[in-house]
Amino acid sequence: MKTLPASTARRSLLAAPLLFLTLSLNLSLLQPAPALARDTAPAARLANVVILATGGTIAGAGAGTANSATYQAAKVPVEQLVAGVPELKDIASVRGEQVFQIASESFTDEHLLQLGRRVAELARQDDVDGIVITHGTDTLEETAFFLNLVIPSDKPIVVVGSMRPGTAMSADGTLNLYDAVAVAASPDARGKGVLVTMNDEIHSGRDVMKAVNIRPDAFRSAWGPLGMVVEGKPYWFRLPAKRHTSGSEFDIARISALAPVEIAYGYGNVTPTAYQAFAAGGARAIVHAGTGNGSVSNRVAPALQALRGQGVHIIRSSRVTAGGFVLRNAEQPDDKNDWVVAHDLNPQKARILAAVALTRSNDSKELQRVFWEY
Repeated sequence: MKTLPASTARRSLLAAPLLFLTLSLNLSLLQPAPALARDTAPAARLANVVILATGGTIAGAGAGTANSATYQAAKVPVEQLVAGVPELKDIASVRGEQVFQIASESFTDEHLLQLGRRVAELARQDDVDGIVITHGTDTLEETAFFLNLVIPSDKPIVVVGSMRPGTAMSADGTLNLYDAVAVAASPDARGKGVLVTMNDEIHSGRDVMKAVNIRPDAFRSAWGPLGMVVEGKPYWFRLPAKRHTSGSEFDIARISALAPVEIAYGYGNVTPTAYQAFAAGGARAIVHAGTGNGSVSNRVAPALQALRGQGVHIIRSSRVTAGGFVLRNAEQPDDKNDWVVAHDLNPQKARILAAVALTRSNDSKELQRVFWEY
């Protein structure tokens, strides 16, 4: 057997790795490039979200950056609101529409109906995946509950506001709006009823209430939020238990006008004057915002019994701001008086439900059933 010289053997050993590397590189050229394959993959479609603007603090402006509680509401148009949050384009395809430009304390039943009809119209469109309503905070909870009752759609509908105008230091409107669009664009928000996003939290439109008037953490739910939003991603922790939206028996399309319902406040030394005046003015129902368990003063009870005899519904609610819960036949003989209890709804939401329910039936037992179920 012929033996190679030592120098030749060393050159062969050095050349072997180079030959292997060359072959490997040549073979790799024959393989498809993963990066190129990823670049040609179709991009996921962003959800189409319509923002309906109605005014309020989120569209407000103050004289200076230190003015967080003194400002003019309903000044900024929807185009400017959307442009002020350029990050929205990363989470949804957004377009805006100005429905009203008012402070929410001036909302009327006619405003509710007009807004509701527009929301229902958009919800029926195949090219709309979710709807956001910017709203003043004073009556935000009432509008959210109304829409929760009368919009027959599973699509996400989110009501949002702010406690500080956009001109103030630490303004909360931009993040609240970003969170609202993120929730409206999320498939996980479908079927959960009308929602409210404030201060990183997701609330049910049925349960939420304004509990503070000058802080960003103003909105709370007696039974807790449904979830929260972190960096544009919704997280869910519970579901609403009461009937709403697509599960509701009420439909905005069949409501031409809301029934006239008023609220009278209970307090020490109360008189029946307000109740009698509301009835004389044409109220079909009066919500009694009573102390504690919807208690009715002995100075007022006879007048309320008489009003019920004249056909006016009496609905006992509680003025307690967090967790007011009225028990039937406790404090007052509701069965005997043919009165209705508002369950856990606060007076302003009890008014909304009664105004909607009375468009279908004037029977007190039917009205009480509605309060149990919604």
